[in-house]
Amino acid sequence: MSTHYEQIKQLILESEADVVKFYEKGNKSAGVRIRRSMQNVKTLAQELRKDVLDKR
Repeated sequence: MSTHYEQIKQLILESEADVVKFYEKGNKSAGVRIRRSMQNVKTLAQELRKDVLDKR
């Protein structure tokens, strides 16, 4: 399996606690961490997409 895919899964799992803190407790710092993590997910998703196209 792709390392990009595994990294995306790991980032999502690591962000879960911050999502709970942000949405249930209103922690603004957690929102900053979520946005940073999602930007990394976006970058990895683009790399995964490129890799899939290259192998096709």
